Amino acid sequence: MMLPCHTNISIREGGEAMEQESKWIRDIQRGGSRQAAERLVERYYDEIYIFVYRQTGHKEDAMDLTQSIFLAVLRALPSYDPKKAAFRTWLYRIADNKVIDARRQSRPVTTPLEESELPVQEDFVSRIYDRELLERIEGYVSGLSPSLQAVFRLRLCGERSFGEIAAALGQSESAVKSQYYRLLGRIREEFDPHE
Repeated sequence: MMLPCHTNISIREGGEAMEQESKWIRDIQRGGSRQAAERLVERYYDEIYIFVYRQTGHKEDAMDLTQSIFLAVLRALPSYDPKKAAFRTWLYRIADNKVIDARRQSRPVTTPLEESELPVQEDFVSRIYDRELLERIEGYVSGLSPSLQAVFRLRLCGERSFGEIAAALGQSESAVKSQYYRLLGRIREEFDPHE
C-alpha cells in the first residue's frame, strides 16, 4: 500500500552544510573521491528513498530504484553545474525521471490533458492524502505525460515549491503552476464523488 505523499521532511540547507556538500561534489568531480561520494549519498539517501517509496508503495522497488537513482547521479555528477541548479533540485530531477521511467515500463499509455482551466477547491486537495484515493490517482497520473507526472510528483511527493519545480523542469514558474492546477482540476473531475 502506498503512503500519502505529504510529510514534513527536514531540509538541511544551512550554510555550513552547503559548503560541505559543495566540497564533496568538487572532490567527486575532480578526483572521483569515493569517501565524498559515500557522504553525499548518505546525506540524501533517506530523503530520496522516502520520495520513491511514496510513489512505488513497495519497499524492495523503492530500494532498487533509489540505488539506481544514486548510480545515475554519481555517473552524471561530472556534468553537474551548480550555476544552473542547486544540487537538491538537480538530484530530484534525476529521481523524478527515474520514477517516470520505471512507471513507463509498466504503463506505456499516455493520456492527453485538456487545456481548460478548472477551479480547485482546497477541501478536495486535502482529500488527496487519503491512501486509497491516492493509489487510484497515482494510477491515473502514471498515464499522463512525463512532464505532468514530474510536476505532480515534485509538488505533492517531493514537497517542492513551484519555483523549485520550475528550475528542475526548465520551465517558468507560471507554466508549472498552470499545469499543476489544471491537473488538480482534472483529477478532481475524475475522482471527486461529490461533483
